[in-house]
Amino acid sequence: MRRALSLLAAGAMAVVALQAPALAAEGAFDAPVATVKANEGKGLKTAIFSGGCFWGVEAVFSHLKGVKSAVSGYHGGAADTANYETVSTGRTGHAESVKVVYDPSVVRYDQLLQVFFSVVADPTLKNRQGPDSGTQYRAALVPLNKEQSEVAKDYLAQMAKSGVWSSPIVVRIEAPKKFYPAEAYHQDFAEKNPNHPYIRRWDAPKVVALKQMYPSLYSASFQAG
Repeated sequence: MRRALSLLAAGAMAVVALQAPALAAEGAFDAPVATVKANEGKGLKTAIFSGGCFWGVEAVFSHLKGVKSAVSGYHGGAADTANYETVSTGRTGHAESVKVVYDPSVVRYDQLLQVFFSVVADPTLKNRQGPDSGTQYRAALVPLNKEQSEVAKDYLAQMAKSGVWSSPIVVRIEAPKKFYPAEAYHQDFAEKNPNHPYIRRWDAPKVVALKQMYPSLYSASFQAG
């Protein structure tokens, strides 16, 4: 994700987007149904996901039934480096992340994991996703309670044995730290900027894949953060 694209590069991306409309996400996988179902009890729950550019992560979760909020931000580093320009150096410890608030009576945490690894993040890539590279684009899970942690560990183990991915699973579970919301212009970016070249090329296909692969979970409306 490079917000500071030159006009020439942006134009080239636009041409690619027009030539290849969103039909399915690149690298979409048939992630397995979790053998261990999350049981988090009643009430809204929160989890954090890192999976490359937060625009696409947020867009997918914002189209899931049961998700009440998806906020783009930074996780893993300190407060004084929690801004886009500094995080983009790749030297802050932060990952572009999304904090998801959801109703587990509608969508369970294990289902969020299945969707995440089906259409959002390739778990075999280290410090990169799609066209973006750097530690800030690493894929990681940040469980925020014991149940999430246990389910996440079991699901990663299940993924490794599933045979769905031909390369080793390198995504990691990270200990929770303070989450810092990103700048206002990053919030709900895909919804507000559907014709942005990056959105059309990389993120809109993820939402299309979500609709195709998980029609019972897909929500046509966008849940603003």
